[in-house]
Amino acid sequence: MQSLNLCVVLSLAAAVVYALPLAEQQTQQITLSDEEVAENYLKSYFNLTEETDLMGRRSMNQRITKLRDMQRFFGLVITGSLDADTVQLMKKPRCGFPDNKVASFSTFGNDPKWQTERLTYRIENYTPDMSRAQVDNSIEKAFQVWSKVTPLTFRKIERGTADIMISFGGRSHGDFYPFDGPNGVLAHAFAPSPGIGGDAHFDEAETFTYRSNSGFVLFMVAAHEFGHSLGLSHSDDPGALMFPTYSFNNPDTFRLPRDDVNGIQSLYGPNRNVADAGPTPPTTPDACDSTMVLDAVTTLRGEMLFFKGSFFWRSYPQSSQPQQSLIANFWPNAPTDIDAAYESRQTDKVYLFKGRKVWAFSGYNLVSGYPKNLNVFGFPRGVSKISAAMYDRDTRKTLFFVEDMYYSYDEARQTMDAGFPKSVDSLLPGHNNKVTAGFQYRGYTYIYSGPYMFEYSLRSGRLLRVLRNNYFLRCRK
Repeated sequence: MQSLNLCVVLSLAAAVVYALPLAEQQTQQITLSDEEVAENYLKSYFNLTEETDLMGRRSMNQRITKLRDMQRFFGLVITGSLDADTVQLMKKPRCGFPDNKVASFSTFGNDPKWQTERLTYRIENYTPDMSRAQVDNSIEKAFQVWSKVTPLTFRKIERGTADIMISFGGRSHGDFYPFDGPNGVLAHAFAPSPGIGGDAHFDEAETFTYRSNSGFVLFMVAAHEFGHSLGLSHSDDPGALMFPTYSFNNPDTFRLPRDDVNGIQSLYGPNRNVADAGPTPPTTPDACDSTMVLDAVTTLRGEMLFFKGSFFWRSYPQSSQPQQSLIANFWPNAPTDIDAAYESRQTDKVYLFKGRKVWAFSGYNLVSGYPKNLNVFGFPRGVSKISAAMYDRDTRKTLFFVEDMYYSYDEARQTMDAGFPKSVDSLLPGHNNKVTAGFQYRGYTYIYSGPYMFEYSLRSGRLLRVLRNNYFLRCRK
């Protein structure tokens, strides 16, 4: 058995990773206990040592460097200081394995892996949270996530010692890595090796579920754990299964992201039976992709939000680089692949549109009664979806774009203005393309169409610049 420093202790985030808009987070006080949390966090996960100078004083340069490493890994603003956003993330339940290897997919030192393609597993005991059949199905599907993209096969045995032993337990459970009770460490696993290597343990103090997001979906936790059991460490790709934080996902529709596929195939190669590979693995959107077409753009309490697929970027005045996250980590009840979004200054809510439905959020909470039908805004019956939405600060109206037409909605009266729809050309002279997103910033109006963004002055009706639609995403490559 390899030394226990290869232990991979998974503690997936039990709540929304970025629960509050940054402007609200920054008002939180940094306390002495936060300093202690940061000290322990950086020691545990980013190799902060007790290094001192010639006078015996603690080296602040090392602390700043480690803080920057941590902020870089999680896509935070890289300040090197203990701001409220950094403290908030440090206090989230998380993985016990260090994150100081800042990269996309990663493997353990010396790339430990199984020397056979035919692995066995055994479920030693069961959680009372679910039926035996549900646990069996969840574990089987979690192994299938990896067998679909590699030559590996997994066979369940009922007795004896399997390659991967699976158990549920609480607190001290026999491996010198005790669990910490509810809403902390969800599970942990060990890298491939003889003995305890590959084994996965789940904290019985947590509530595991089959499909519901009211607890932790066992399939998702187990699939991540088994990545460690097979030799993968963590990834800094926020869309990867091997990212350190937990995200709810429907087991029936989950597809292993490209970053995880690349990681596991670097160890075991691809599945030789191409028919089993399934759909193309999803990839995490890249801010530097000049051809990317954004789904929607909106503001939120001083921030700018850019949506693409299951992800969005948050950008705000203090940041030098936007933070990328899964939509579900911010709004667990929100749809993905949305059609449009806008912020209402009258209601202090953000509205997300997809098809005939609209979702309203106050902060990160879904407003009671939503989602609602699109017709609550007063659209004609023939409108089945909108392509973009934008709040106009000058008129205090919300503009909804539908193909080559647009509507004006009075936020104060909550009624559609008379005389609409009108052609987009009447609002944006010379603009004949479909509007896919829009928002206003510092007095200018930015209209997205395909991979391009058009900067307008609505007061003068003039087009000022044509830019790539990732202009505000500040690509660093």
